[in-house]
Amino acid sequence: MNPLAAREAELRAAGRDLVDLTVTNPTAVGIPYPEMSLPVDAAYAPTPFGLPEARTAVAADFARRGVAVDPAAIVLTASSSESYGLLFKLLADPGQAVLVPQPSYPLFDYLARLEGVEPRPYQLVFDGSWRIDWDSVRPQGACAICLVSPNNPTGSYVTRGDLTRASGLGLPLVVDEVFADYPLAPAADAVRCVRDTPALTFSLGGLSKAAGLPQVKLGWIAVTGPGAAEALRRLDLMCDTYLSVGTPVQQAAPRLITLGAEIRARIAARVQENRRQVAAAVSGTGCTLLPTEAGWSALLRLPAVMTDEEWALALLDEGVLVQPGYFFDIQLPATLVISLLPPLRDGITRIVNRVSRL
Repeated sequence: MNPLAAREAELRAAGRDLVDLTVTNPTAVGIPYPEMSLPVDAAYAPTPFGLPEARTAVAADFARRGVAVDPAAIVLTASSSESYGLLFKLLADPGQAVLVPQPSYPLFDYLARLEGVEPRPYQLVFDGSWRIDWDSVRPQGACAICLVSPNNPTGSYVTRGDLTRASGLGLPLVVDEVFADYPLAPAADAVRCVRDTPALTFSLGGLSKAAGLPQVKLGWIAVTGPGAAEALRRLDLMCDTYLSVGTPVQQAAPRLITLGAEIRARIAARVQENRRQVAAAVSGTGCTLLPTEAGWSALLRLPAVMTDEEWALALLDEGVLVQPGYFFDIQLPATLVISLLPPLRDGITRIVNRVSRL
């Protein structure tokens, strides 16, 4: 257990109330949801890639974002994590490397190693905005490059130039676009939705973020580009082996995707308002809110008199739980990651007050 988790457990055991600014579950932050229920069908007709009506609904959701995808090229999964697992099985031999961004959500290491694959990081660097450091990209012997657009937690989209360069590596692209529906201030060269690349491309999405429904467990992969037919043929065998996606959620998918527009708008409004509150609260203080193009997270830089972990521990004693940047391999000093989903006015006030006492 790391020192922050140990201290949190100690405080909670003592009955201490904490303002938790790490919550990323949209169903747990007071956002109202419409009534919904999943149908339960006694009939079971397994299809490796998912029910046609569900895949058609996903294709329509891609069309909403300006991307034409054949429903036959869509593979349903139980989650984005399962999507990654399937693709690492598909693309990599045991021990082979997959290129993954750093910083990013601390998921790739676990998912890759569980599939017997080596996660080989490439760096995102910050110089007023986040970009790929191409000197850190080592494609030799790799099976694929993962792009997260927008990235979590940096909130940065892949730029058009970086997408072109990644497409020219001769590797398949695994593009995680789960936060694409939550733009804040995209740069002019941001790629809002990957399409028409000259590389074999696997685009990941799911109801967890697109509709704010992490509990219903439905993700998807859109397979496009050269070699897509062969990739789908192989995925058909893999998915037929697991058949992991439940029938009720597939039958409900068209309705849930439609309801997702309402839920998504409420989440987006919460995120945007919380970011405005953070920006106003830290203005003129020793805290700096880093620019963010999209997503549900904010990066807050504090005075570098302490490390990010020391700051997180000090704020925990103030009753505020945040995540130090090193959890995500952020190399900027004294950088904290906070969620923009929960009510956070009290927590941000405590952070600013703690900094002001320096």
